[in-house]
Amino acid sequence: MQRVGDFKLPSFFNYPPYFTLQPVRETREKQVQLWKELILDYCRTLKVFTIGLEEDFPLFSNPEIQRTLTHEAREVFLSALVSEGRAEWINKGHKKCLILWMRIQDWADCVLRFVRDNGLEDSVMTVEDIRSGIESRGTELEGIDRTVLMRALKLLEQKGKVAIFKGTSADDEGVKFSA
Repeated sequence: MQRVGDFKLPSFFNYPPYFTLQPVRETREKQVQLWKELILDYCRTLKVFTIGLEEDFPLFSNPEIQRTLTHEAREVFLSALVSEGRAEWINKGHKKCLILWMRIQDWADCVLRFVRDNGLEDSVMTVEDIRSGIESRGTELEGIDRTVLMRALKLLEQKGKVAIFKGTSADDEGVKFSA
């Protein structure tokens, strides 16, 4: 089985037609579904949060079968994720995509579990400590994209679960957790 780093690629990755947009609607729907699942699984496994349409992204080509996705195919697959709320275009030109392998609500739930598991109720942490502090090592929050984390924290703030404090720079923004 072929691998990209620690990620095991599915068998369809070696099937040349899956690197070409299929003209038959039913076949294309299956193709798009397989690619969406592959992209989400890959990003979750390797903690990838952004994909650029024009970047050399490992899933977009398979040198073993000498196939590469066209720009159009990449856009179709990422747009399908966007339409499901599993990704968002970062810029107006649709050149870069934020991949939400967990929805923002799921990230917010993950933050609350992290707070409970570490006994952090009624304590204060910096946003950077949540992403890269000792407590976050080995958790899903380790290395989380800052944009995704801030959106999860803002959702929790709307629900009265946290208070976000602006610092003098992005490095010292704080979060106070409530019980």
